[in-house]
Amino acid sequence: MKNKIFHMLKKEIREMFRDKKSLSMMLVVPIMIPLLVIGMSALFEMQMNKPVTDYNRIGFAYDLGEVEENLAKEFEIDITTGDEEEIESMYQDGLLDLYVTKESQEYTIHGDDNDTTSYASSLVESYFSAYKEYLQGEYLGDYEIDPQEVISIIQVNKDIVEKENYFASYITNYAFLFILMAITVSATYPSTDATAGEKERGTLETLLTFPIRSKDIILGKFLSVSLSSVITGIISLILMVISLVIAGNMFEIYKGVEMMLPVSSLIFSGIVIIAYSLLISGLCIAVASKSKTFKEAQSALTPLTFISFFPGMIAFMINVESSALLSLVPFLNFSLLFTDITNGTVNYINIFLMLLSTIVVIGIVLGIIIKQYKSEKVLFSE
Repeated sequence: MKNKIFHMLKKEIREMFRDKKSLSMMLVVPIMIPLLVIGMSALFEMQMNKPVTDYNRIGFAYDLGEVEENLAKEFEIDITTGDEEEIESMYQDGLLDLYVTKESQEYTIHGDDNDTTSYASSLVESYFSAYKEYLQGEYLGDYEIDPQEVISIIQVNKDIVEKENYFASYITNYAFLFILMAITVSATYPSTDATAGEKERGTLETLLTFPIRSKDIILGKFLSVSLSSVITGIISLILMVISLVIAGNMFEIYKGVEMMLPVSSLIFSGIVIIAYSLLISGLCIAVASKSKTFKEAQSALTPLTFISFFPGMIAFMINVESSALLSLVPFLNFSLLFTDITNGTVNYINIFLMLLSTIVVIGIVLGIIIKQYKSEKVLFSE
């Protein structure tokens, strides 16, 4: 039996490596990971180091005094003054990033909720904080009270140790999620070609005339697709590590952060990648084997790509923490384990439960596929 499975595996691998599309899926898709890491890092860097000239056009619907004008210059605010209607009109026309109105001693900052407004609002709030401190000092001085004794009556120091860099954690988690997507994409084409493709070409009938059991056929196909997925996953992991190291040396936002993952984390990442590759390969074959044509199988597999990616993405966005129970949930468990690996808190029990869950699901899936291959209604078109 082992010999027959090996021959089936050899046949499938030979066909897979002859197919340019299978090779491109296996080798080209991982190249997107360095683009993701470098691109998102560049975006974060640009947002963090956004020049003040991009959001400093502030309108004031009242006349500024000399002190206010001097403060505004210190904060590099590009001042525009006028009546409220005129200033609001300029803001609506995109000539201002924000505008301020005044009624008695009450100031109101006006703007729409967007990225530029957020920066501009922080700038104006810092300006008013300085102006308020100046007015408080003047008021206390009128009563011959030393402003520093009141304004600085207490002193607050910060001693907060940053355990992890937000940007490094964010980009690493998304890179891991993209590895899962790359593995899924890599598994879809060879699994489709090995099942629905063979039906459409009529080669499956010939294969079934040989003295080989359905079980051996399925295991051979499953192992070949899994091999393709594992290769994609390992290449993706290597490219991710390389791109993280490059990004760490290239961008200031990662200053002082060790972007190279520890060897133990890389080993655990490899285990998760292999487990996921086996699971997604089995599911892809199960779905594709029900289809009668290559095109039909591709359409049926499209939702699986999204299912593999979105649970992990949503879990990361809402900060779901891993647990023994969640380690049993397919798809979600892989993403949560990757998050643990990124944070350097690997739980061996959770990894064991993930492997157990994966083995059970793969066993059920392979059992269903083998049963399908014994049914002529499933195998052949009318």
